[in-house]
Amino acid sequence: MEKYLMFILPLLLGYLLDLIFGDPERLPHPIVWFGKMISWGEHRLNKGQHRMAKGAVMSIAYILLVFFVLWGLNRLVPNAILWCVLNTIIIFYCLAGTTLIREVRNVFLALDESLEAGRKQVARIVGRDTSQLTAQEARTAALETLAENLSDGVIAPLFWLALLGVPGMAAYKMVNTLDSMIGYRTERYKDFGCWAARIDDIANYIPARLTAVLMVIASGKPSILKFVWRNGRKHASPNSGYPEAALAGALDCRFGGPHYYFGELFDKPFIGDNEREITTADMREAVRINRIAELMMIALVMAVVGVIC
Repeated sequence: MEKYLMFILPLLLGYLLDLIFGDPERLPHPIVWFGKMISWGEHRLNKGQHRMAKGAVMSIAYILLVFFVLWGLNRLVPNAILWCVLNTIIIFYCLAGTTLIREVRNVFLALDESLEAGRKQVARIVGRDTSQLTAQEARTAALETLAENLSDGVIAPLFWLALLGVPGMAAYKMVNTLDSMIGYRTERYKDFGCWAARIDDIANYIPARLTAVLMVIASGKPSILKFVWRNGRKHASPNSGYPEAALAGALDCRFGGPHYYFGELFDKPFIGDNEREITTADMREAVRINRIAELMMIALVMAVVGVIC
């Protein structure tokens, strides 16, 4: 029972802190450190010959480094209270649900002011070129990112927390950060970031599909499950399409289409058929689905760990 409580208490406190504060902008953030590590390594290794091998070594080394540093810290902490505090802080930093929801809300609010304001706001949360987006495309991009982030920013970290504890959760965040920085099929990253992208695909394979199921349940529309499996496979990513398809099905709208990334055109297939206008009401419904799915995942993790313990 004590072991179970020592797992659950940091989980609940970390999730509560994320609900209240989101990402703390004025405090040092481990993900920022991860980004600096990746940038440092990429600028020194992504040149010359054997770029794929060098990218693989860097990616695997960083993931293992994060895992074993956290594993060691957890064993060096002298008492249960400090252990609980340390793990609460790490879980808080690894969850990224609230901040993205705020950013998505701000996209819709900015678009109410002007198209240019909306483009600038959505550029904060997407990697694509936003300078030519229409208002509809900006809203769609924000909701697509919200769906993907539910998987990458909440469900997947919790999945790896349940499987490998706090070290596994932190290592997953390094995996995800590597993919977000170098896991692109552009001329610069297609070789060096190849392994980072593949590792991210593997790490998110189960969480992405679990996210889609949770979103379907949260939407109260079990009939869209076939739509999700059919359309989730259309995405260029083996994982991102499933949460996007779940949200598109829940809202009865269309996601996807061609977009520019780093000056290159990527023709993403459409997910869904109903090319209707996205509204603020859709954003509110998407946020509601996200929050319910998060709570269901917290309950699922607590149940699974309870059985194991």
